[in-house]
Parts: sequence; C-alpha cells; structure tokens
Amino acid sequence: MQQRTFKRTAAASVLALAIGGGYLAGARHYDTHLVEPARAAPLMPAEAAAKTGVPDFSGLAETYSPAVVNISAKHDGKPSARAQSQQQLPVSPDDPFYQFFKHFYGDVPHQQQDDAPSTSLGSGFVVSPDGYILTNAHVVEGANVVTVKLTDKREFRAKVVGVDKPTDVAVLKIDAKNLPIVKIGDPSRSKVGQWVVAIGSPYGFINTVTSGIISAKSRSLPDDTYVPFIQTDVPVNPGNSGGPLFNLDGEVIGINSMIYSQTGGFQGLSFAIPINVAMKVKNALISDGHVSRGRIGVTIQELNQSLANSFGLKDTNGALVASVDASGPAAKAGIKPGDVILAVNGQAVDDSSSVPAAIADIHPGAKATLQVWRDGARRSIDVTVGRLGDEKVAAAQDDTAAPQGRLGVAARPLTPQERSASGIGSGLLVEQSTGAARNAGIQQGDVILSINGQPVTSADQLRDRIAHAGNSVALLIQREDSQIFVPVDLGS
Repeated sequence: MQQRTFKRTAAASVLALAIGGGYLAGARHYDTHLVEPARAAPLMPAEAAAKTGVPDFSGLAETYSPAVVNISAKHDGKPSARAQSQQQLPVSPDDPFYQFFKHFYGDVPHQQQDDAPSTSLGSGFVVSPDGYILTNAHVVEGANVVTVKLTDKREFRAKVVGVDKPTDVAVLKIDAKNLPIVKIGDPSRSKVGQWVVAIGSPYGFINTVTSGIISAKSRSLPDDTYVPFIQTDVPVNPGNSGGPLFNLDGEVIGINSMIYSQTGGFQGLSFAIPINVAMKVKNALISDGHVSRGRIGVTIQELNQSLANSFGLKDTNGALVASVDASGPAAKAGIKPGDVILAVNGQAVDDSSSVPAAIADIHPGAKATLQVWRDGARRSIDVTVGRLGDEKVAAAQDDTAAPQGRLGVAARPLTPQERSASGIGSGLLVEQSTGAARNAGIQQGDVILSINGQPVTSADQLRDRIAHAGNSVALLIQREDSQIFVPVDLGS
C-alpha cells in the first residue's frame, strides 16, 4: 500500500541539473491601502459564460498575472571531499567506461547530497506597490540568496523580511516601485463549491493558470495547528507553493501551500492558507519582526458522538480538554480535563480545530472568556492568555483490580516509583484489556486518569463508577506522553 503524505509544493533541483527537476515535500486585520487591483478588467465575460456554461478566467489572468512572481531560493551547501569527487566523475552511468572511473571515484550519487548546493522554486505575489511579496515559509527557509522574477522578465534579489513557520507564511521585499498588486479578499465569504483559480510556477513553468472549486473549508491538517486550510481541487504541483488562490471577483483568498499526494504530484487535494491569516502574519513580521501568539496551556481533542453522550451533550460541537498544563494559564483559571470548550470570547466552537487558532489570535496578557460544559451545565471562565513559547502539558497504593465486567480491564494504582518516573500524580495502570475496553482501543500500559471527568485513584473507585455508569463512558487515559479521551461503549 502506498503511503499518503502531505507535500509542500516548492520545486527543488540540484544546481547541476535543469531547474524544475524535482520537488521538496512538502487574522482579521490587514492594510486597506493594499487591496486595490492593478487595473480594472472584465473577469468573467457574461457572453462567454453563457455560451460555454463555465466561467471565463481570461480577464482575471490578464489582470492579475503581472502581480504573481516566480521565486528562486538558492541554498549554498559545502560539499564534502567525497561528494566533490563524485560530482567530478567524467562519464555517465550509461557509459561503457563508467565502471572503470567508478573504481577510482566511488559510487555516483543518484540523489541530492544534503550538503550539495540546491535551488528551490516557488511562487509568490505582490501585495504593495513598493515591493512587499507574500510566499510560503518553506519556499525560502534557509536560503542564502532569494531571487524574484516578474512577468516582464525583470529580476530582483529579495530580502527575507520574516518567516513564520507555524503558518508557513514568509514576507519578501524587493527594491522596486509602482508594481502591479493583487486585490485582497475575505475567505469567510467564500463557499464550498465556488470556482477558484491558482496562478503560479509549477515545475518552473511561470504564470501557469489552473482552476477548480473549493472542496472544503477550515481543514485541520497534521502539524498545522493554527491554520484553518481551504481545501480545493485546483491542480497544484511542485513550484505552485506561495502562489495566490483567487475567487471569481479577482480577489486573493488564499496562498497555495500543500498537496495531499501518494506520488508527489497533484491528486485532487490541494490546501491553501486563508489570506486573512497570512495578512495578519505579514503585518506582524513587518512591524515587529515576529508573530506573538496566545496560549492557555491545554491539549484538546475532537468530540465524537460517543464522547458527547458521555458528557451529556446534545451534539458534537465544542472542543474537549484532554489535559491541562499544571503551571499554565488555564490551570490557574480553573480549567480541568473533561471540560468541553463551547465558545471563545462569544464565538461558538463548531470544531475543535478552531480553538488553537482562536486562542493564538488573542494578544498575550489579554483575557479570554471561555464558555465550558462541566458536570452537565454551562459556565463561563476568564483566562489570562499567556505567550506561546513559554511552555509542557502535564504528561498517574497498591491493590490490583480484577477485570471489570462491563469495562473489561484489570488495573492497579501506580507505584510511587512509577508516579515519580511518569510525572503523573495518580491513576490506574492497565495490566489487561478485554471486552468493551479492548474494543475501544484501551491497551496494556495505558493509565486511566478519570471516568467522565471524575478522577479515579483506586480499583474500588473504578468498579463503583463503572457500576453506576450509563451505556457509555469517557475514559481519560495517559498513553506515553499524551492524554486522550477514549469513548467506551458499555452496552445496555
């Protein structure tokens, strides 16, 4: 079975090879003076749309292609002596004398050496007439020289103003004036199913225009906590990274960043960073040189129907608090594992992925009002937001429980040595898992910390709470360095 992976879409090549020969795997406020288009032009002629039944993107491409740039990021490596000798091998592997030279020079590398010079290719777009450009952080990260090429074939050496890895946004500056710029849109007004257009440099083919529709919004991807991605089926390939995603009004609503691929090429799943997120990062990088994000010190997980039932909720809206940093702002405010965050500053939490972004968007030191669900009732808790980067989430007597009939675990309290080694204050170590627990994924070695938000410290407590539980329970468990809630169906 082929492994599915998310790929960053910056194209890469060894300098000795042709550019484009490979690839590297890959929020609410902005400057109003940056949102005007380069010039007016018809974006979708009505007669063309009526005749073909599909939008005509020619006006959009003509108007805004001049504001889209090609980016070449050079990484100057220092090849080892062996790598240098390999690169100097005077014949190709197909040459009859290859084995002769190989005897003296060694094996010829077929893949790029880590310390060899390389160039990554990507895209970007101009957001101010005086030369500020947005692109992806992974396009220019670690580059020694960044070159920007315009559609009129002018080239500029760019300064990297700042890079923000959590959002994969970078800001460049070139020494130019009166540049054509894009128009900034509002991603929140876009809808699933609407047409969108990408312009970029896939595999180095400058100013390539592709189109598709918005497939989904607010996608949460692995290791991308703070970005509610826009998913599209627009063909995006290596080299498209950093290029703009337009709506049919000619407004940029996103920055093309990643593809979901088994092969490294486009397979119908492309992801863009919402432009409102990128513009806020841009303003922070230009004014402060870095982006400050809030944190409250909790780990959250998504609610499913079983967990919602266990906590007495009617639906799966909200974010379940799996663990709390004992020294973090949330713990000081009284947030507990098992709380369900229903709203942040009055904004309802429809999906757990929205909470990290909402908290990160709050200035450190400000107060955030969280509406939480606890013990079958709503309550409001004010939390003074800390600064991201000041952080670790809290990573559980000696009688042994026989396997519990309904739950199906044999568990015992942690020994003093185990508590000391794990940093867990109390809990029950699972020694055997059968029945309902095993079906739910509970494993030997898990530590049960609570049932339906109520801590458990002894086998008797566990037995009593299971006996008085309904048809399902939510177990908070510690597994290695993570805490997660596991819904367990106990049956009727």
